[in-house]
Amino acid sequence: MSTFLLPAQPIRSIDEYLATEIGGLGVQTAQRIGPEGTIDLVTASGLRGRGGGGFPTGRKWAGIAQQRGTRRYLVVNAAEGEPGTFKDRALMRANPYQVVEGLIIAAFAVGASEAFLCLKASFEREFELLRRAVQEIQAAGICSDCTVNIVGGPDEYLFGEEKAMLEVIEGKPPLPRWFPPYEQGLFASSPQEGWEAGPHLPGPRTDEPNPTLVNNFETLANVPHILARGAEWFRSMGTVESPGTVVATVVGDVVAPDVGEIELGTPLAAVIDAVGSGVRPGRTVKAVFSGVANPVVTAAELDVPVSYEGFASIGSGMGSAGFIVFDDEACMVDAVHQFSRFLSIESCGQCPPCKLGSGEITEHLRRIEAGEGSERDITAIGGWLERVTDGSRCFLATEEQRVVSSVLRAFPEEFVEHIETQRCPRSPRPLAKLVDLDGGVATYDESYRRKRPDWTYDEA
Repeated sequence: MSTFLLPAQPIRSIDEYLATEIGGLGVQTAQRIGPEGTIDLVTASGLRGRGGGGFPTGRKWAGIAQQRGTRRYLVVNAAEGEPGTFKDRALMRANPYQVVEGLIIAAFAVGASEAFLCLKASFEREFELLRRAVQEIQAAGICSDCTVNIVGGPDEYLFGEEKAMLEVIEGKPPLPRWFPPYEQGLFASSPQEGWEAGPHLPGPRTDEPNPTLVNNFETLANVPHILARGAEWFRSMGTVESPGTVVATVVGDVVAPDVGEIELGTPLAAVIDAVGSGVRPGRTVKAVFSGVANPVVTAAELDVPVSYEGFASIGSGMGSAGFIVFDDEACMVDAVHQFSRFLSIESCGQCPPCKLGSGEITEHLRRIEAGEGSERDITAIGGWLERVTDGSRCFLATEEQRVVSSVLRAFPEEFVEHIETQRCPRSPRPLAKLVDLDGGVATYDESYRRKRPDWTYDEA
C-alpha cells in the first residue's frame, strides 16, 4: 500500500525534501493554477480534516476565501494533547517540510496575510525541526515573503481547541471563545470574544472579523502531494467518502505501540495488528477508544472500516485515528474513570455544567472503581450526563457525555460487579497520554496523576 506522509527515512534538510518526487512542486502548481484553481483541486481530491471532525478541506478553504474586504489568517493546529495520539509529532519528526509547503499553499489559496503554526512548547524536539524547516524553505525561495509564526503554547488539552488556540496566539489562556474562527478570527473586535479582557497581541486590532482558517497539521501534510500528483491519484486510495491515507496511533494493550500510515477503509482489527503488532498471545481485544472524544468500540465491532463513515455506522467516530486498545484483562470502570478524570481536569470552567458535571461524574466513577459505590452513584452519573453539556462553548462536555454513557451501555455487568463485590477485580491501566512513542515503546505522562482541576500540580 502507498505511504507518502511517513517516509521510510526521515527528511532532514531542504535539499533532501526537494530531491523527493513532490518537493516544491505543490507550490509551483498552486502558483500556476491560481488560488481558485488550488481550492478546486483540493475540493476534487475529497481531502477531509484530520483533526477529528473530518470536514471537507476544500469547502473550508472556499468559505474563508469567499469572505472579501477583510484581513484573513491561517492557523495550523499541531497541539495534539488527546490521550492515545502521537500522529502530528510523528509527522514532524518524519518530514516537517511537507507541512510547511502545505501551509504556504493554503495561505496562498485563501489569501492569508500571515500564518501561525501552533504546537505545545513542551514539544522541544519538534519545535526545533519546524523552525528549521520554515527557515530553510524561505531561504530556498519557495516562499521568501511568507510570514510564518511558530507559537509554543501550554500543555492544556484545550490549547488544541480552535477557538482557544486563537486566544493563545493573542497572548491569553486557552479558554474557548463563543464564535468560530471563520466568524471571528484573529485580532478581530467583537462584543463577545473570550473569557478575559485585555490587550490583544501580537497582531493589529481591527474592526473587521478577520476570518481565520484553522487546519490540522496532518491535513496540510497531504496538500503538497495532492497538488503535485492530482486529485485522482489521492482518490485512488481510501474510500469514496474518506479518500487517502491516515496516520494512525495504536497504544495500550498491544505488543509494540507505534504510529503508522494506513489506507482509509482498512478494518480496525487489521490496523491494530499492522501498527501495534496486535495484543499479547492468549489475550483478546475487549474495547478500543479513538481518543477520549468518541463512544467505545467493542470486540464485536472490530471489523469496522477505519473511515469517517465507517465509525459513524457503529455510532462512534474515527477522531484523529489515535486508538487506545484494552484487552480482556482490563477494567472498563477504571478506564472510563481515567478518561472522565482527564476531561474534568482539562475543562476550563467557563461553562459551569461542564466543569461541575464532569467533576461529579468522575467522583462517582472513582467511588465505584474503588469498591465504595452503590446504585445511587449510577443514578447520579446518569443525571449529570443529561446536563453536562448545557451551554457549552466547546466539544469537551460532549466528549464526556459520549464516552461515559457508551461504556455504561456496553459494559453494565462490570459496574454491577464492582458494586456487588465492593472491589475492582481487574487490572488498572495507565492513562495513555503520550510523552513519547518510539521503537515500539510508549512513554506516558506520569506527572498527570498530580494535575489538579485548576491546572496546577500537586508536589511530587
